[in-house]
Amino acid sequence: MRALTVTDDKKLKISIVPDPEPASDEVLIKVQYAALNRADVMQADGDYPPPPGAPSWPGLEVSGIIAAKGKKVSDKLRVGQKVCALLPGGGYAEYAAAKEGSVMPVPDGITMAEAACLPEVYSTAWLNLFAEGKMKKGETVLVTAGASGVGIAVTQLAKAFGARVIVTLRGQGKIAAISGLGADLIVDTLSTDLASVFAYEKVDLVIDCVGGEDAGRCMALLNRGGRWIQIATLAGDNTVVNLKELYKKGVKIIGSTLRSRSPQVKARIIKGLVKDVFPLVESGKIKPVIYGVFGFEDANAAHAQMRANKNIGKILLEL
Repeated sequence: MRALTVTDDKKLKISIVPDPEPASDEVLIKVQYAALNRADVMQADGDYPPPPGAPSWPGLEVSGIIAAKGKKVSDKLRVGQKVCALLPGGGYAEYAAAKEGSVMPVPDGITMAEAACLPEVYSTAWLNLFAEGKMKKGETVLVTAGASGVGIAVTQLAKAFGARVIVTLRGQGKIAAISGLGADLIVDTLSTDLASVFAYEKVDLVIDCVGGEDAGRCMALLNRGGRWIQIATLAGDNTVVNLKELYKKGVKIIGSTLRSRSPQVKARIIKGLVKDVFPLVESGKIKPVIYGVFGFEDANAAHAQMRANKNIGKILLEL
């Protein structure tokens, strides 16, 4: 089969690799769309190697058709069924193997392209809002990089479950694009100091993709009992934190990634996603946002868009 492998100069090229053989608890998916994630770009850059046992090529979420299934896979999944799936890697290919617990039927009323946008970012949002962040109705949630796929998913879920949502981004051009997605306040950090937001907003939970200097300055400004969840560090890995203010206010700092979780943990997240979020997708209350669709041969251009932080919503590869 064809797969997008990473070259020594950090580019993607179409290579011929062996077809994956699904294990007894896996299904084989004929991929229609693979969605890009920051982890895929980091992997191509050599900064985020795939976990043990995963294919060497990127791809964390796909939509497609089940082409085969292992002997232990339940009757809930069947050959020919339209599905989307969360993967440890290997989605940039014509076929991908996925654990049964990470495979979901495509919700009614959405396209296969939209379905490819669901597994990674909405699982990340669900994990960090509810499992890690313990978000409650009526709390105020701040999400950085709010025009990204994860940022949009966090905004939509937090609003759907009763939170007040503050979104940060960089550049006025992105504000108009996300203004209809439900955020109560959108802050352009090119013109507004992030710390100033905490002076007039009692923030309970932060989902931070940016990190860097602003993270350390603002952690101690959280509301009492606040939770700061770090899921990426686009602005830098290091910061300075006032520890005294943290322990005085009972603030929790939580580092969180989805890819490194065990298949069992991912299966629980997927189960929660299907139960709590998919009904909202089917009703139209939550709708994935697609920035652009690239052909398989244009994967390097797709990665360039993500590296430049130009996308608002998800970038897809179409096979």
